[in-house]
Amino acid sequence: MPDTAAPMAAPLPPVAPLPAMKVALLRGLRGTCPVCGAAPLFSGWLKVVDRCAKCGTHLGAIRADDAPPYFTIFAVGHIVIPGMLWLERAQAPELWVHTIIWVPLTLALSLGLMRPIKGATIGLMLKLGFGRPAEEA
Repeated sequence: MPDTAAPMAAPLPPVAPLPAMKVALLRGLRGTCPVCGAAPLFSGWLKVVDRCAKCGTHLGAIRADDAPPYFTIFAVGHIVIPGMLWLERAQAPELWVHTIIWVPLTLALSLGLMRPIKGATIGLMLKLGFGRPAEEA
């Protein structure tokens, strides 16, 4: 049976020159294009625009995949777990108190950090050459 799946096209290079690593990360954190910083990076909650409206950089081909959720879990865990342990040691509250404090906080932090972390990851990937064809990387 022949394979009918179309081969994945290599992402096109950025149209504008890439900024410094710190600048690309900060622009991604703000949710703007890591290359120009003038147009939005997202067209939905986590959906990356196909192409930057200002500089024309092809951003939709950069696939962050599981990296942003991993980084988010890592960051939220390093905030929530020490707080839980401190509260348990200092006050030893009932389990329901932990539940009403830490479950909403974990959800709020996870949802609040996912988009900025995904933007920064895309800026990092673009800067490291993941958004360029193999012959240019």
